[in-house]
Amino acid sequence: MTSSAVSFDVGDYVVYPKHGVGRVVELQNEEIAGMQLELYVLRFEKEKMTLRVPFNKAESVGMRKLSSDKTLKEAMETLKGKPKVKRTMWSRRAQEYEAKINSGDLVSIAEVTRDLFRPEDQPEQSYSERQIFEAASSRLARELAAMEKTDEPTALEKILEVLNEAAPQWYEQAED
Repeated sequence: MTSSAVSFDVGDYVVYPKHGVGRVVELQNEEIAGMQLELYVLRFEKEKMTLRVPFNKAESVGMRKLSSDKTLKEAMETLKGKPKVKRTMWSRRAQEYEAKINSGDLVSIAEVTRDLFRPEDQPEQSYSERQIFEAASSRLARELAAMEKTDEPTALEKILEVLNEAAPQWYEQAED
């Protein structure tokens, strides 16, 4: 194995910023364009996708191990915070939200989830808001599920519980 700042083993859950949580299913040696490459083979179950990442590119693409418990705790606290909705055009906000989701940073993903969450008794979201909310909450739930050794629906339920508990105080304050 090549010495690298980050190294993963078969069976490890990893976070690939643009795709979320995957699992290292194999370590491969392949010759590509006359060069020997060592590759991590990642499997993303939800997307039914396999990705090969060269060992020497893993760090530069932002591939990382699952978040620490401290980061997870910070992300869950973020969900309880007051939603921050900028008064900029939706297209600009949508780009910012997408960038946060694709950063792979758990706390940033939690911010998007919190900011786009709507309790049942609130006005309906637009289709694109709902899509981005679902992408963020799903990404957050998959990492939470992998860390807590549970499944995505159970983790999503936990996230929605936190949001629903925090939401009434923010929406009541807004109406005053």
